Amino acid sequence: METVNSVESTAHPSSLPALVPGGASCGTLGRHLARRLVEIGVRDVFSVPGDFNLALLDHFIAEPELNLIGCCNELNAGYAADGYARAKGVGACVVTFTVGGLSVINAIAGAYSENLPVICIVGGPNSNDFGSGRILHHTIGLPDFSQELRCFQTVTCSQAVVKNLDDAHELIDTAISTALKESKPVYISISCNLSGIPHPTFARVPVPFYLAPKVSNQLGLEAAVEETAAFLNKAVKPVLVAGPKLRVAKAQKAFMELADASGYPLAMMPSAKGLVPENHPHFIGTYWGAVSTSFCGEIVESADAYVFVGPIFNDYSSVGYSLLIKKEKAIMVQPNRVTIGNGLSLGWVFMADFLSALAKKLKKNSTAVENYRRIFVPLGMPLKDEKNEPLRVNVLFKHIQEMLCGDTAVIAETGDSWFNCQKLRLPENCGYEFQMQYGSIGWAVGATLGYAQAAKDKRVIACIGDGSFQVTTQDISTMIRCGQRTIIFLINNGGYTIEVEIHDGPYNVIKNWDYTGLVDAIHNGEGKCWTAKVRTEEDLIEAIAAATGAQKDSLCFIEVLVHKDDTSKELLEWGSRVSAANSRPPNPQ
Repeated sequence: METVNSVESTAHPSSLPALVPGGASCGTLGRHLARRLVEIGVRDVFSVPGDFNLALLDHFIAEPELNLIGCCNELNAGYAADGYARAKGVGACVVTFTVGGLSVINAIAGAYSENLPVICIVGGPNSNDFGSGRILHHTIGLPDFSQELRCFQTVTCSQAVVKNLDDAHELIDTAISTALKESKPVYISISCNLSGIPHPTFARVPVPFYLAPKVSNQLGLEAAVEETAAFLNKAVKPVLVAGPKLRVAKAQKAFMELADASGYPLAMMPSAKGLVPENHPHFIGTYWGAVSTSFCGEIVESADAYVFVGPIFNDYSSVGYSLLIKKEKAIMVQPNRVTIGNGLSLGWVFMADFLSALAKKLKKNSTAVENYRRIFVPLGMPLKDEKNEPLRVNVLFKHIQEMLCGDTAVIAETGDSWFNCQKLRLPENCGYEFQMQYGSIGWAVGATLGYAQAAKDKRVIACIGDGSFQVTTQDISTMIRCGQRTIIFLINNGGYTIEVEIHDGPYNVIKNWDYTGLVDAIHNGEGKCWTAKVRTEEDLIEAIAAATGAQKDSLCFIEVLVHKDDTSKELLEWGSRVSAANSRPPNPQ
């Protein structure tokens, strides 16, 4: 992932910036915003045009280093910006006022939950209409235009409503800086009549974009390291567990320093998959309570000390609040705070600083690794298919495992793909993304579009259920238009299987589609797209051979037909526990 803590600009090096090349037409708010996006690492912006943002889109198109990608709907544009931010460090989308803004807001809420800096730009009303008492289209029919802003205030870390050129520069730069510092989405509304007006604020090359690095409180850092080292050095069988906030803290390298120096077993929470190398000699798998990787849960929960780095504990990651973790045994390392058991909790101590310093103070202790190796038994292989036997999901994922390498990335849709993809062992440099905190079905189509656009060096393998696919199908069209070469496995089991295992009902059954026929219709002979429908292991082997061989430069869509009750054992266990948590009776009053 590219970092954006300190972003180099292509601006003129002189202390007195030169006039913008290209004349007055470049010295506009629209070009300034486009340039700022380029400076922070955005090269592709996902958009849906509407009358309030059309003039602004012209300025984005005019920026030579920016590629404007039109999406089929705003929700997918937001999901694409989410996927792009995962690969690139920051993403951006542009929609129109209210009808576009309130459509994209679900994706922005998901990015907020996953700590992703997404710049959400909205084309707003003409500046003269604010406070005029006029009623505008694309609104709910009131002369107060603040509804969209008030909605976004709950799912973004900063909001800027630009309706005056004099303070536009400050508002835009503050919002973008806040997104990068907080690693959360921001909302920027640009009045539709302002983007093309030359203004002295934008008449010169802007000062290079820069964010000051965060520095830990030195005394707090020293105290946290000293206390933690004492706590861990007296432990008999300590373990390390990586959490999803390793990403927001940009602390993966420091985490591995600690893993190497300590000798502790290295586990990960499910939502941290892809953030730590699974080929490390001390890696023991996913810690997910009752649905942990075999032998991993036993090692973590039997430890007398565990270091959780960047964890998020919710009802899903805790399997219905069933983790056997004790606070007094835990070191909790958050991006800017360290809490030691029932004792000290020290703030303004940043994760990467803390982990690097702690690595130098720990005694090597491989006791828990040795215990793991004593009890570990390799997983069995799926039962061999009989010839022409209907394909089983575990056989499908055996073949997906064989496809993975450092040049691939896996996108796992919300649903049983969470559990099946979690069991994939990622080779070095293989990417992996899923949306566990927000868990929005349909996320993967847009996220795949965005991730593949950002990580052109990787071939994306997306595992998507039929129910999720029905929510966001349309932007397969955009993938084809962008020349992407993703492989999509559409797992067709006739419904919302994850919900079936939590609470079944007729609402979990959906109308079956001819998914390959639909994608063929979207393809319509324009661009490179190849489809296959798979019913047996023989079909699957043939389809994978084509997708990785003759069709390696095409978008490949493989519909896999499986039995509606063919689920992972982990989903069965997890679903029953989440169901029990959801159905707890009210506490006595």
